[in-house]
Amino acid sequence: MAPVSTHPASVLAIVRRYEAAGFRAWPAAAVHYDGTWLVRLTAGHPAKRLNSVNPLDPGDTHAIAERIVRASRRFEAYGRPLTFRMSPLSGQVLSTHLDDAGWSRFDESVVMRLPLKEAQLDAAMDQIPLKDISRFIGAAIRTNGSDEAGLFALEDGNEPLATLICVHDGDLAGVFEVATEKSARKKGHGRNLILSALKWARLRGAREAWLQVEAGNVAALSLYRSLGFEEVYRYHYRRRPDA
Repeated sequence: MAPVSTHPASVLAIVRRYEAAGFRAWPAAAVHYDGTWLVRLTAGHPAKRLNSVNPLDPGDTHAIAERIVRASRRFEAYGRPLTFRMSPLSGQVLSTHLDDAGWSRFDESVVMRLPLKEAQLDAAMDQIPLKDISRFIGAAIRTNGSDEAGLFALEDGNEPLATLICVHDGDLAGVFEVATEKSARKKGHGRNLILSALKWARLRGAREAWLQVEAGNVAALSLYRSLGFEEVYRYHYRRRPDA
């Protein structure tokens, strides 16, 4: 696998690419900019990635306190707690400001990548994404309690075994919401479904797969690393101490 450049400018360019792909994969209902802070809000969904301030330039450090007040008003109007999503694009100045104000840090995630030319996909089963969205939702609810729509489901008869969302975006394939039904875990169903989704994406022109996984999810990290995924960067969330 070609190494990810460690040059600061190159790293930020790579982060921007994945961040933009993530925003497209999970579009927020309302989007506002305050300088290079991207404010994403969604009244109908509580997910943090859809309700957060996403700083996109570490050099954008002017009037931080005033801009936090403005962002807070927007979040209050939506009934959401003011939440910052901190990636390498956020920069140290903003991070220090939040540290000094006592903001909590939580839910760290790892962003990983896999060049598809290096993925072992020849033996993966061919699978076409589900067209029946209600069928996918039913399977997803039973495997991970989620009500989010998606693309792929592995079933045994009418019993769902695993589900995931694979978003083909140009030369990228984003893998999201991978879940396996509790009684069917440790049997390779998640692995098989991921490989099928990546095979489908590669046939459609994707050259690189990427995903996000909670830093504390040891089992998932082990699975993704065994498939060849490598860490690119991490992000986490911040909230006020009184939130």
